[in-house]
Amino acid sequence: MKWYKVLGLVYMEGTFIKKVKVGGKSICLVGFEGKLYAVSAKCPHAGADLSEGLCVRKLIVCPYHRYTYNLETGKGGEGQNDFIETYPVEVRDDGVYVGVNTLWDKLKSGFK
Repeated sequence: MKWYKVLGLVYMEGTFIKKVKVGGKSICLVGFEGKLYAVSAKCPHAGADLSEGLCVRKLIVCPYHRYTYNLETGKGGEGQNDFIETYPVEVRDDGVYVGVNTLWDKLKSGFK
């Protein structure tokens, strides 16, 4: 896994959704109830930009059709049968970092 520093972000308390680019991926950073989450910025259902949605009860809500995704697991709401990618997040002394698996990491995990 490779860790990328999120440039231009000052971590703040409170609820927020911010779209960032790390490791060549568009990611939503979500602050909710004092915790920071990182999930894919694209809704798999309709391709909407999830950073334009809202956050309710540890769920990110798609702005197009109100599909919901769990911030911890990425699992879609009941009956959706889909998911979004989730990423580990670390708040360090010098900023916020998001972990992204490389192609090699994904290949290695396929053999476990």
